[in-house]
Amino acid sequence: MNLCIDRGNSSTKVGIFKRDNLIQSLTFTDFGTEDIENIYSQHKIQHCILSSVIEADIEFADFLSSKNEIFIELNHTTPIPVINNYTTPETLGKDRLAAVIGAAYLKPDSNLLVIDAGTAITYDFIDAQKVYWGGNIAPGIELRLRALHEFTNQLPYINVYNDSSLLGNDTTSSINSGVLYGIAFEIDGYIDTLKKKYPHLSTFLTGGSIIYFENKLKNPIFAEKFLVLIGLNRILQFNVQK
Repeated sequence: MNLCIDRGNSSTKVGIFKRDNLIQSLTFTDFGTEDIENIYSQHKIQHCILSSVIEADIEFADFLSSKNEIFIELNHTTPIPVINNYTTPETLGKDRLAAVIGAAYLKPDSNLLVIDAGTAITYDFIDAQKVYWGGNIAPGIELRLRALHEFTNQLPYINVYNDSSLLGNDTTSSINSGVLYGIAFEIDGYIDTLKKKYPHLSTFLTGGSIIYFENKLKNPIFAEKFLVLIGLNRILQFNVQK
């Protein structure tokens, strides 16, 4: 049994795996040792991996280490089952790396574009030989909505909604459609451009905002909201089996 922890800025996502099978997923706004104890009281966890974008909590990591036969705190030196060609691996987001590893596991021997639509939108490419080449970072929905409001005098801040037409007919719908379809066209643009070099390219879409784009894209995609957790489990399995 494996415990995979993806600790982000606003929430912590947890996946409990039996080898390669995700048997339970949990999301916490405040995740600590008490939550760990509850999980271990219900499951016979033996291995754990922690990926965190926030400042390292040494006591929390030590606690996890004491609870497991094998504990990995993911960083740029952790052995991984792909070749990482990013020139500054120490600055690469752990969630970006885990997502491409998860995609390469789910669709092996394929050229893959992995898109994670969250606070930021990341675009990452890994080829059929499992070589990760890097990608791009762009503002997500919330950042675009805030920018339109905070850097103009007249535009309001709106709460995004999914039921939108291509063209808005008032200011609120114009902002909503502009942000959502702007991102959708951006995604399709990346896919179309990469397909010129990699005709059999496959695309994975993950992240908290995927619900807004699944039906707005012209290109086929694989939507997998647990892609980062799946990738973390693959990294953990890779190190357990070494």
